[in-house]
Amino acid sequence: MLTPELIQAVGQHSESMTRDVTLVLQTGQYEQREDLEQFLSQLATASPRIAFEQRDLQLRSALSFGLEADGQSTGIVFSGIPGGHEFSSLVLAILNAGGVAPKLDDSVVAIVRNVQAPLQFETVVSLSCHNCPDVVQTLNQFAAINPSISAEMIDGGLYPDLIEERNIQGVPAVFLNGEPFANGKIDTAVILQKLMERFPPSVDSQSTREADLPLQDVTVVGGGPAGVSAAIYAARKGLAVTLVAERLGGQVKDTMGIENLISIPSTVGPDVVNGLQAHLQDYDITLKEHLRVEQIDPGAIKTVQLSSGESIRTRSVIVATGANWRELGVPGERENIGNGVAYCPHCDGPFFKGRDVAVIGGGNSGIEAAIDLSGIVGSVTVIEFLPELKADQVLVDQAMARDNIRIVTNAATQAINADNGKVTGLTYQDRESEDLVDVDVAGVFVQIGLVPNSQFLDGVVDQEPWGEIIINDKGETSEPGIFACGDVTTVPYKQIVIALGEGSKAALTAFEYLVMNPVEDTRDKAA
Repeated sequence: MLTPELIQAVGQHSESMTRDVTLVLQTGQYEQREDLEQFLSQLATASPRIAFEQRDLQLRSALSFGLEADGQSTGIVFSGIPGGHEFSSLVLAILNAGGVAPKLDDSVVAIVRNVQAPLQFETVVSLSCHNCPDVVQTLNQFAAINPSISAEMIDGGLYPDLIEERNIQGVPAVFLNGEPFANGKIDTAVILQKLMERFPPSVDSQSTREADLPLQDVTVVGGGPAGVSAAIYAARKGLAVTLVAERLGGQVKDTMGIENLISIPSTVGPDVVNGLQAHLQDYDITLKEHLRVEQIDPGAIKTVQLSSGESIRTRSVIVATGANWRELGVPGERENIGNGVAYCPHCDGPFFKGRDVAVIGGGNSGIEAAIDLSGIVGSVTVIEFLPELKADQVLVDQAMARDNIRIVTNAATQAINADNGKVTGLTYQDRESEDLVDVDVAGVFVQIGLVPNSQFLDGVVDQEPWGEIIINDKGETSEPGIFACGDVTTVPYKQIVIALGEGSKAALTAFEYLVMNPVEDTRDKAA
C-alpha cells in the first residue's frame, strides 16, 4: 500500500525524532483490517523509532489505532486507514509524538497548555476533503502539547451508523466530549478562539502584552498571495517584517483547479500555498500564524493587537486579509450548515453521492462546483440570480455538455427547506413571473462570492459600504502608514496574479513611506 519512496521519505523525516513511537492497532475483526495491518506494518519499517503492535486499547473498532510515545498514550487515535490527504496527518502525528515540536507560535502553545479540563475531540473526515487534514493536524498537535487533550480522526465513510446517528452531512465535523464543537471549513485560529471562549486565559495573561519583538518596520496582516508577496518585498528592502496570518495561503488553499497563474499552466491551491510558504522561509520574516488581528491602533507608531493578547508595535501596516464565503442570508441557511448546506464542494460532495443537489451562483466558482459535483451526485441544479451566467464561457460550455446539470437563471433563492434536521430542498422565485418554485435536493452548495475581512478596521480606514478598503493606485488607505492590498480592497478582479502584484506594490509604497517619514522610537531613547 505504501511505495518504497514514501517509506523512505517518512524515514528521513523521522531522523529528528527523540522518542520511540508505537502504532497500536485495536484487536478484533473488521472488513478492511488486513489492509490497515499491512499499511501500519509497512510504515513501521520506515524507522527504528517506529514500531507496530496489536493490543486491546478499548478503541472505537478493530480499524482504530493509537499512538504511544515511549510506552505512554499520546491521546492521538486514527479510526480508519489514513490515506489520501490524511496520510500527512499521520506522519505529522508520529513526528510530534516522537518529540518533534509542533510548528506553532509560542503564544498558541501557551493557550493550549492553559486548558486544564479533559477534552476528547473527535473529527469526522472524508479522505477526499482537503480542508480536513488542517483540523486533524491541529487537534493532534494540541494533544501532543497537553496530556489533558485527546484527538481521534474518524473516516466517515467507514462508520455509516455514526454518520446517521450524529446527522452528519458535511466535513470536517468536530465533536468535543460527544457534543458538536465545529463544522465545515475551520482553521486553527477558529479552534483557538473557541478554546479561549470556553477556557479563558488567566487574569494576568488577559491583559495586553507586547510580543517578544523589537519595533517592526512593517507588519503584514494576512497570509494569502497578497500578504506573502508584501512580506517578501518588504524583507528584500532590509526592513524588519512580521506577518500575522490566521491561515497561511488564505482562500487559495481551498482552490483545486488553477489554470490562470501565468507561467504555470495548471496547478492546485495547496501546491501554490506550499510555494508561498517555501519562498517566505527564504527571508528573515517573523511569522505569527493561527492568530487574528483584533484591532489596529493608528499613530506614528501603530499597535497591532492580536487574539492571543499580544501586541506588536510597528511603523507601518499592510492589510491583506482577503475575503471569506458570502452567505445567502435566507431562512434555513445558517441553521443547516453541515446538515445539507455547504460552501466547499470538494469537501462535502462525497456525502451526496448519487443524490440531487443545488449550487447557488452562476459565476466561475458556481459553475466549477457544478462540474465537479456532476461526477459524484445524481444531478446538479444551478440557481443564478441574473438573467445570464457570469462564468467564463469555457466553463459554461463544459457545464452545458453534462447531462446531469440543469441551469436556472433569473431566479432569486428564497429559502432552504429542511425536515428533521436535514435539507430537503429549496425555494426560489422566478424573477420574471414572480412564481415560487420548489426544488427537491439533499444538499445546497452556496457559491455567490466573498465578503472582505475588514471588520477589525472599522473606524480606522475608509471602506466601501460592503467592506472593501478604499485604496489609491499605490495601495495607500485614508490613514497614513496603513496600506492594503488584495481581495480586501477596492481593486477590481479578485485573482491570484493580481493579488501578488498588489502585495508587492503595497510593500514598495510602505518602504517609500518609511523613507519619507522616519519615526524615532522615543521609548527606546528613554530606556
